[in-house]
Amino acid sequence: MTDTRRRVKVYTLNEDRQWDDRGTGHVSSCYVERLKGMSLLVRAESDGSLLLESKINPNTAYQKQQDTLIVWSEAENYDLALSFQEKAGCDEIWEKICQVQGKDPSVDITQDLVDESEEERFDDMSSPGLELPSCELSRLEEIAELVASSLPSPLRREKLALALENEGYIKKLLEIFHVCEDLENIEGLHHLYEIIKGIFLLNRTALFEVMFSEECIMDVIGCLEYDPSLSQSRKHREFLTKTAKFKEVIPISDPELKQKIHQTYRVQYIQDMVLPTPSVFEENMLSTLHSFIFFNKVEIVGMLQEDEKFLTDLFAQLTDEATDEEKRQELVNFLKEFCAFSQTLQPQNRDAFFKTLSNMGILPALEVILGMDDAQVRSAATDIFSYLVEYNPSMVREFVMQEAQQNDDDILLINLIIEHMICDTDPELGGAVLLMGLLRTLVDPENMLATANKTEKTEFLGFFYKHCMHVLTAPLLANTTEDKPSKGALRFKRKIIGLKDEFYNRYIMKSFLFEPVVKAFLNNGSRYNLMNSAIIEMFEFIRVEDIKSLTAHVIENYWKALEDVDYVQTFKGLKLRFEQQRERQDNPKLDSMRSILRNHRYRRDARTLEDEEEMWFNTDEDDMEDGEAVVPPSDKTKNDEDIMDPISKFMERKKLKESEEKEVLLKANLSGRQSPSFKLSFSSGTKSNLTSQSSASNLPGSPGSPGSPGSPGSPGSVSKSTSQMAAITTKGGLVGLVDYPDDDEEDDEDEDKEETLPLSKKAKLESS
Repeated sequence: MTDTRRRVKVYTLNEDRQWDDRGTGHVSSCYVERLKGMSLLVRAESDGSLLLESKINPNTAYQKQQDTLIVWSEAENYDLALSFQEKAGCDEIWEKICQVQGKDPSVDITQDLVDESEEERFDDMSSPGLELPSCELSRLEEIAELVASSLPSPLRREKLALALENEGYIKKLLEIFHVCEDLENIEGLHHLYEIIKGIFLLNRTALFEVMFSEECIMDVIGCLEYDPSLSQSRKHREFLTKTAKFKEVIPISDPELKQKIHQTYRVQYIQDMVLPTPSVFEENMLSTLHSFIFFNKVEIVGMLQEDEKFLTDLFAQLTDEATDEEKRQELVNFLKEFCAFSQTLQPQNRDAFFKTLSNMGILPALEVILGMDDAQVRSAATDIFSYLVEYNPSMVREFVMQEAQQNDDDILLINLIIEHMICDTDPELGGAVLLMGLLRTLVDPENMLATANKTEKTEFLGFFYKHCMHVLTAPLLANTTEDKPSKGALRFKRKIIGLKDEFYNRYIMKSFLFEPVVKAFLNNGSRYNLMNSAIIEMFEFIRVEDIKSLTAHVIENYWKALEDVDYVQTFKGLKLRFEQQRERQDNPKLDSMRSILRNHRYRRDARTLEDEEEMWFNTDEDDMEDGEAVVPPSDKTKNDEDIMDPISKFMERKKLKESEEKEVLLKANLSGRQSPSFKLSFSSGTKSNLTSQSSASNLPGSPGSPGSPGSPGSPGSVSKSTSQMAAITTKGGLVGLVDYPDDDEEDDEDEDKEETLPLSKKAKLESS
């Protein structure tokens, strides 16, 4: 039979001052030759591996806390703790430690925690013990001063704590507290506040066990109500006894467990609400209080987890239709708090905790609860669900895939989550945001498992698209009834384009999903509004990010509808990108040459660079001999014929291309694509005949249209040259909606156009 007296859990204190569980095993003490001394050894009960090997150092301060804990520091920032299953085992090991250090096992701490100066040590050596004043009402001020003066010195704190323990002083102080309250002696109550607060800062488990006992804890809280810095006393006891009443949603048969729950709640309340916010100095002196609460919670979770009858009754009542709403709400709130307690557990213990809940049927229970009408119950159930998803999303995925084999899509747990996310009634959408985060975690491929026999990514995403996607997209589809999106569609599309995923891009092109965007842009006319800016920004993103497939699609299908938009250079920039792509397709080697040339040239005038690039990018590479430098030699080493030859070739090819484009434009409609599905329709107030060159200049979105910025404002058709002139006036008149720093080259082109205008038109332009 296993010796449970020596069964322990090993804990280490992390950087966040939280205890990490290092495993469960059995402790022993023996001489270790390698360490040259008596040592504590803990071997894991699972595989016998060594969890801990620690020499009992004669100068190390060991503390015994709560009868079953031994805590010490191995190094400056490395704290250890052994949590014993039984008090007897803790006492045995404590005697071994005290024996090595030559201490009496009746003490709770073997050494001073902090070294003091020699002067302090000399002063304290003259008085081996600390004599407390007699515990009387008239001497409360003297007692308060003694406590306050002892706190800065670790040795004096130790002596004060021992004196308080040995003389039963705390209970005597609490008797005086009752006298002061009966006499309404406010001065005495203020002194008691300072005394009790100082005792907390002594950081001693033995004192906490007295103060937090059933007999004393409410009086301790009462003393802390009389803070001298406050004009009125607090009503903490009234809150704890009348407002915050303990409810046993499921009867707890174990009196020890019940007492532990009461104690933990009250001590947590003292830490969070009663004690003032500690200073940095005081925070370090309350570490034992934090540990007290932590280990209490660990113990409570463990005791509840092992009580199968308790958990069975809990889940049975949760899912029973006969359970009234108030009772169900209490049950859900208890389960939520139970899960919150589990967050104090370390990974190993948390695994066991959630496995127990899973085996008891927590996910089917949540499914029932989330289907109920009570908003508070659903909110608590959502919090519980979040604990499960954050802990183990794979466990949740496995459950929802299994239940899909038995239930309809409408009642699947994950679909209930989606519906609650969509239908959140909170104006702040707090619940929806939480559920959205949980849903994102569940469908995130990065945290999906992949094994030889199981690929969770394929299985779950396949399940999700088949059984859940129609629920998630229902509001989007409802938003597009009668082919008129009511809200949100443009943002959604911009998000998709922002992914730069060719799968989505192919779908956009196949379904011609830019058609309604272009329609909306043109119907919006010259209005300078959010719609206008958002659409231009979308196309600008495509240009800047050089999304080649979408660039080609837009220019090939919608260029004629957009070519007259001159108040931003976005669409001209897209056209330039498109032409560059075509050039690269004609000669695939140009890309690499362009990159090499760009990396080797100095920065000069932009137009000089542009001319030089055109010359070099159109040179026939087949004529280059192996080993020939890609970067051109200086102008002095070239003859005129070598320079002019590639330029003339480029100009010939450009003229041929322009003539071909003109022939195509004469035959094609304005949409610029042969597919008949693209039909631009406008309101009757605009020119809807888009097949002629002159009417194109009158589009509502073009600067030359009647009533638009930069136009003369007179009705009727406007000539092409007038449209060009209007485009030029955007420099001084029409302010572009989207101003991009890399539009300089296009602006230079506009300046060239200005030079070619007739003198009369130039004069009009300058006068404006």
